[in-house]
Amino acid sequence: MKLITAIIKPSRLDPVLDALKEVGCGGITVSEVRGFGRQKGKTEVYRGAEYEVKLLPKMKLEIVAQADAVERIIEAISEAAKTGKIGDGKIWVADLDSILRIRTGETGQAAVET
Repeated sequence: MKLITAIIKPSRLDPVLDALKEVGCGGITVSEVRGFGRQKGKTEVYRGAEYEVKLLPKMKLEIVAQADAVERIIEAISEAAKTGKIGDGKIWVADLDSILRIRTGETGQAAVET
């Protein structure tokens, strides 16, 4: 099993969710997060006063998937999230040692199947 984590622009969330549904993604966790990479924040103006926003709003997606589905899910996310501009985000994959469904005590693949 693998954990796919993606950081994307908030404006691209709905297209990414639609793309994941199309490839048969079984479940997803979405969190509102803040951070920066190459963008290093941005300068905005409010009531004539200029101020710097150092941490930009982003969406964090976490998906547990079988190893054979990882490439399909990554492709769906990257195609739907891509704008071609700086700040489109990142995707990374990590191995999962164990998974437990708290309610039933199921482990492994059975714990993530719906």
